Amino acid sequence: MFLSNLAKLNKKNHLEFDGCDVVDLAIHYGTPLVLMSETHIENAFADFKTAFNTYQGKSIVAYASKAFICKEMCKLVAAQGGWLDVVSGGELFTAMQANFPMSKIFFHGNNKSLQELEMAIINEVGYIVIDNFGEIETLNELAKKHNKIAKVLFRIKPGVDSKIHAKVQVGKIDSKFGFALETGEAFEAVKAAAICKNLEIAGLHCHIGSNIHEAESFSLSAKVMLTFAKKLHDELNINIEILNLGGGFGIKYLETDEEFKAKELMIEILAEITKFCNENGMNKPTIAVEPGRYIAGPAGMNVYTIGNIKTIPNIRDYVAVDGSMCDNPRPALYGAKYTLEVANRANLPKDYKATVSGRLCETDTLHEDVMLQKCQPGDTLAVFSTGAYGFSMAMTYNRLQRPAVVFVKNGESRLAIKRETYEQILQNDV
Repeated sequence: MFLSNLAKLNKKNHLEFDGCDVVDLAIHYGTPLVLMSETHIENAFADFKTAFNTYQGKSIVAYASKAFICKEMCKLVAAQGGWLDVVSGGELFTAMQANFPMSKIFFHGNNKSLQELEMAIINEVGYIVIDNFGEIETLNELAKKHNKIAKVLFRIKPGVDSKIHAKVQVGKIDSKFGFALETGEAFEAVKAAAICKNLEIAGLHCHIGSNIHEAESFSLSAKVMLTFAKKLHDELNINIEILNLGGGFGIKYLETDEEFKAKELMIEILAEITKFCNENGMNKPTIAVEPGRYIAGPAGMNVYTIGNIKTIPNIRDYVAVDGSMCDNPRPALYGAKYTLEVANRANLPKDYKATVSGRLCETDTLHEDVMLQKCQPGDTLAVFSTGAYGFSMAMTYNRLQRPAVVFVKNGESRLAIKRETYEQILQNDV
């Protein structure tokens, strides 16, 4: 069994992903290569839609584009009826170039520039998420300048801890993101915005972290946010129409990882929200979620060509590939681990222990002490669940080219992002 249900062994004993022979794709498009499964993206959206069918209120599924964005991804999200969560002018510009509906965008960021805020206002982005006091006055003035009313949400730190890597816990009071509830600054921020004539307070937003696998943290943060919403109604007569619970829904990277069952767990979370609203006489708000990793992660597969294999007696074997932390920095950043398969030997047992390393002038270990099929130079190595925060974090250290991205579905493939050229790496040199 392979990690993804879209992967299987074909008649050539090669790894197949969403109906496409991974070895053939490596030959045709070259490596390093990023594959993205349309089928998984569609199925992931369907999971949330099914869950929201149980909620007696409106809902929004907004893809967190920081996980992976390109014009083709924007078009796929639009086709699923989804929204976008963007965090920069570059992500917003990508959405614009893909003709994504601007009214279906949440614009986030803890330090948005004047140019980015103005870009969002001019293009009538659906909702701007206010992160700090400085943005309140700035946004109001910019909206006034362009004779617009900016619809806003407030990013709130709900103070909910989650069992995840410290670097991706962002819902606690000691975080650069948002307003704290404990100190009263969240209440004061909303109060300050309420007197701004060019701001329309539409809702609240929170995000407690990334790659979370249980519903308890989400349910708790929802209750905290709803309690705050009630306070705003009772004391300021402000009605919260949208409650955006952010993202952070986990995926499997290894067979031993717990799987986030989006349908079941979201149904549980939504039931808690309904119960709270009923018990407190509150109207049910529109519930928004912002899955990024859940949608893009398992949809992705990085494909490499194995190069040199170096044996250090009584220590380890190094298997070098033509990729690096330039196309997937997560192992270097978080010590992330993945499931790997030698795609052209996928029928063989994994009885060979090796450390897979990249080609940088750096200790860029992609996976330490992993079990693989016995391999040799020229073989094709596939890495599962790389669709989120791999290509989106890609860089050109050592002046390596960023890889091509190919979308696959039911045995068909198409190029979505061309491989970067040396000329493109040099294009801004003066």
